[in-house]
Amino acid sequence: MLEFLAMAHPLTVKVVRKISEVPQQDWDRLAGRASPFLRWDWLDALEQTGCVREPTGWSPHHVIIESRGGSRTAPTLVGACPMYLKPHSMGEFVFDYEWAEVARELGINYYPKLLVGVPFTPVSGPRFLTDAKPERAELIRLLGQVLVRIAEENGLSSVHVRLQYHWQNRGHRSFEDYLSAFRSDRRTKVKRERRELLTQGITIRAIEGAELKPQHLATMFRLYKDHVDKLYYGRQYLTREFFSEMARRFTDHLCLILAEKDSRIIAGTFNVQDHEAFYGRYWGAFEEQRYLHFNVCYYAAIEHCIRKGLRRFEAGAGGGFKQLRGLDPEPTVSMHYIVEKRLGRLIERHLKQERGFVSEKRAALIAQSQLKKTDP
Repeated sequence: MLEFLAMAHPLTVKVVRKISEVPQQDWDRLAGRASPFLRWDWLDALEQTGCVREPTGWSPHHVIIESRGGSRTAPTLVGACPMYLKPHSMGEFVFDYEWAEVARELGINYYPKLLVGVPFTPVSGPRFLTDAKPERAELIRLLGQVLVRIAEENGLSSVHVRLQYHWQNRGHRSFEDYLSAFRSDRRTKVKRERRELLTQGITIRAIEGAELKPQHLATMFRLYKDHVDKLYYGRQYLTREFFSEMARRFTDHLCLILAEKDSRIIAGTFNVQDHEAFYGRYWGAFEEQRYLHFNVCYYAAIEHCIRKGLRRFEAGAGGGFKQLRGLDPEPTVSMHYIVEKRLGRLIERHLKQERGFVSEKRAALIAQSQLKKTDP
């Protein structure tokens, strides 16, 4: 436990090994309207179902900051961040394998390291959670100082605080509005891909909230596992029990998009949503059909966003085929602190070069956008 004198009251900093050590209402109060992936239920479900634990290489070490108001006042949670001690870099979406290799060549142990973020999930948003008060900036600064101190005092190599493709809702009122944003040739191709499903007798529907039943999530787990098993590099990070927990306690934030043929579910996606965004997470198909992936993963998701009035659709990283369907590249930000100064200087030089490369790449991709130019 670390103690600090800051702001109006003394602060106590703790590292807890389970999110359940923090009252749910206190954690969610800090999370506020941030990403649903930062809510207590999501993080606790990952822990309770064995997805994140020491044997998987995701050992929870969450940081919490409490304010002590006085001898008769219970401590108040004022800051927190989800943090994991990791002996590898799997399940992350800021790739640092080259850094680990450079560290090895320098005789530096790169692992274990600390990661502040959401396991297995490339979504944008805050990672430092604080009260929305004037002291917010100071609390964020304090969280950063705490992470550095933990790394340095425990012989850890580094702390990491984690081009995606997003679709922005430009005030579309219908799928036809969405199509009108495309250049004419791409618009024709999208219409053809949509018609293909009708000729195959495939229907798509979105199921969310109270409509979701345990059997829907059980089917989604089978789709998820089937897809992972087909991939040469596939890794199953989530358990059957996790999907069961989602059915029990997280349906307010879930939306499954399911494709059916002859009254059978043949494909689907697992998605998370909040008041303004739709997050595409997992896809699977029991059988292959022409254009099925594009329709289920993108067109149906965008149609759902338009119907619900959601502002954006985050489809994650990778895949030029996403841009062909109206999802343009968006830069994301991560922060890194490297304890060993030699390695830190090398990585800093590398990142300066990489920022320039990413900026040039994004500019080139935007120039190839399938969407018509709009006035700024």
